[in-house]
Amino acid sequence: MVELASWLTALPVLLAAAALTWAVSVMQRNVTIVDTLWPVLFILAAVTYAAAGPAGPRAWLLVALVGLWGARLAIYLAWRNFGHDEDRRYQAIRQRNEPNFALKSLYLIFGFQAVLAWVISLPLAGAAAGDSPLGWLDAAGVAAWLVGLVFEAGGDWQLARFKRDPANAGQVMDRGLWRYTRHPNYFGDFCVWWGFYLIALAAGAWWTIVGPLIMSFLLLRFSGVRLLERDIGERRPAYAEYVRRTNSFFPGPRKD
Repeated sequence: MVELASWLTALPVLLAAAALTWAVSVMQRNVTIVDTLWPVLFILAAVTYAAAGPAGPRAWLLVALVGLWGARLAIYLAWRNFGHDEDRRYQAIRQRNEPNFALKSLYLIFGFQAVLAWVISLPLAGAAAGDSPLGWLDAAGVAAWLVGLVFEAGGDWQLARFKRDPANAGQVMDRGLWRYTRHPNYFGDFCVWWGFYLIALAAGAWWTIVGPLIMSFLLLRFSGVRLLERDIGERRPAYAEYVRRTNSFFPGPRKD
């Protein structure tokens, strides 16, 4: 299978990018940079898949969509984390894995994310290998991607603007997209990846559904909603009322 062969070629590329980023993190003594690496890995994967064979319109469509989504997210995360101490998530991991965390982080964090991104990128490989004409499933995938980008980028922008206003200190963001879902950025990511899968499905790569399923699990049950809300009620008591009134993930009317 062409898509399987191209998929295998991406793994060393992603591992090399992870290793280089790990070296930077060791010099900075801060592994938060791995957040910025995450979307970049998918850009690298998409370009690798398109370059692996005679790329048709669908392959370049995927490169464009992944590139726009990934570049926007990488720039935002780099800007958000610039000049800050290591994220508390990674501080906790560091404490649990001392001594020699600097070395352990190569495989515990950077290598793990590279392999995870490689598995999740399966729909990109399947779509890039397809040579059938673009059709309605591709259009549906682009539509889902666009909805996701609006929620993800819009949610990030609204939250950043909210935090910049000193009058909002200590308050919970419950305006704009955040009025309808407590996690518009995660919901946006969900839509983006199911959009990629629809494009892969249009190419006949139905079996690549493992990619969006894993991403959905991460967003809903592992590193997304569950991790963020595990102790936020203790740190921000007002958040409990926000939880009561607002849908957790999928947007919906407010429960006033």
